[in-house]
Amino acid sequence: MNFKRRGTILITLLVSLLLVISGCGTKTPTATPTPEAAKEKIKVAFVYVGPVGDAGWTTAHDAGRKYMVEKMPNVETTIMESVPEGADAERVITQLAEKGNKVIFTTSFGYMDPTINVAKKYPNVTFMHNSGYKTADNVGTYFGRMYQARYLTGIVAGKTTKTNTIGYVAAFPIPEVIRGINAFTQGVRSVNPTAKVKVIWTNTWYDPAAEKDAGKSLLAAGADVLAQHQDTPGPIQAAEEVGKFGIGYNTDMAKMAPKAVLTSAIWNWGPFYVKTVQSVIDKTWKNDQYWGPISDGIVDLAPYGPMVTDDTKKLVADAKAKLVSKSWDVFTGPIKDQTGVVKIPAGQVMSDKDMLAFDWFVEGVDGKIPAAK
Repeated sequence: MNFKRRGTILITLLVSLLLVISGCGTKTPTATPTPEAAKEKIKVAFVYVGPVGDAGWTTAHDAGRKYMVEKMPNVETTIMESVPEGADAERVITQLAEKGNKVIFTTSFGYMDPTINVAKKYPNVTFMHNSGYKTADNVGTYFGRMYQARYLTGIVAGKTTKTNTIGYVAAFPIPEVIRGINAFTQGVRSVNPTAKVKVIWTNTWYDPAAEKDAGKSLLAAGADVLAQHQDTPGPIQAAEEVGKFGIGYNTDMAKMAPKAVLTSAIWNWGPFYVKTVQSVIDKTWKNDQYWGPISDGIVDLAPYGPMVTDDTKKLVADAKAKLVSKSWDVFTGPIKDQTGVVKIPAGQVMSDKDMLAFDWFVEGVDGKIPAAK
């Protein structure tokens, strides 16, 4: 081997040795990912029955989704809006599972069977169905005790009415809606025993025109305060147009009718969505049937309008304190039905099972429950 080649080899070996030695020192910041960067994104999907801009039910759920995204940067979400209940829902839920979503929230009662059907095919996906009662190994249910917030808004309406006729624009004659009407009426009658709650059914969740027209009919029948179980602000806007008042639902509807809205019974889904997805990540999730009380913050009242008196606010605060402490609940007897028959004896508290199957109106409701078709 000649001297020139030997020198070249020695230089090459020396450079290699220096590179190895330098490699044993501190690495550059980009060489090792931080724990946060190393976290794998988890894909979470939401199926909505209405548009995110409905100002009601779907808007409330999407606000909860946004809260979760803000609190959990490792979560990537997909939403599907205005998905009809039934076969279409099953197709959409299947697509979301196929696309790698690890948690899927289906946010309407009519998605219950489609959710169960799809869950059977995707055992490694966690499904959460809102307002339903069917579960499986990978399916849980969730809801809030909105009837507690309804009761409190009933106090506000009962203290506000001058005609003692309060209108209620109702969606479908299912236990959830009937329970809300009854709780609201119990609140009204707790402060105004002679007031009546007049009910009109629309058989819609989201039909702005039909729901507003129903509100107008109630106003024409003498109602001076309107409540609703709808996803649009139509009824309260009808009230504002004639100088009357309204109770919003799902979200704070004051912006849609600022001169009419006394308060709103609202949903706060965000913390629940964070807790649920984190439990899936931590592998601690269970297929529970969650029915959260007002003490959890999942249901509440929106800020009051300027027309609500301090006296009314005090009555609501006192009733809310009892609900939060769980020392009392809305359907504690004695409670009579429309015909005057005692359905819940004095001192007895209605069971969750009976509340979830409500098919009768309490005393003070002016209206009928349509027969099941």
